[in-house]
Amino acid sequence: MEKKVGIMVSAAPGSPQFSAGLTAAESALAPGAQVYLYLIDEAVEGISDPRFSSFKSAGGHLYACAYSLQRRGLNPPGAATLSGLTVLSDIMFSTDEFQSYN
Repeated sequence: MEKKVGIMVSAAPGSPQFSAGLTAAESALAPGAQVYLYLIDEAVEGISDPRFSSFKSAGGHLYACAYSLQRRGLNPPGAATLSGLTVLSDIMFSTDEFQSYN
């Protein structure tokens, strides 16, 4: 059975925690896990980072908090699925491992 990993990033782009969250998501994909990456709060400001396209191309699941995007006046991202806290809750509940980068 494939391992499921959930990762939430709320840290601002350019911060060490933002990079650490994305690196963790990319690393979890390597052994063949299903990876669910959720961007919330300040992290949505980095949605245009090209590493997210690579993450999606490698089979990762990318979600962005619609409310966080709206509050910042950002356009909906092409790479991510817009979602709310219910999706984040589902990711937390249904994964084998959950990590948070704040």
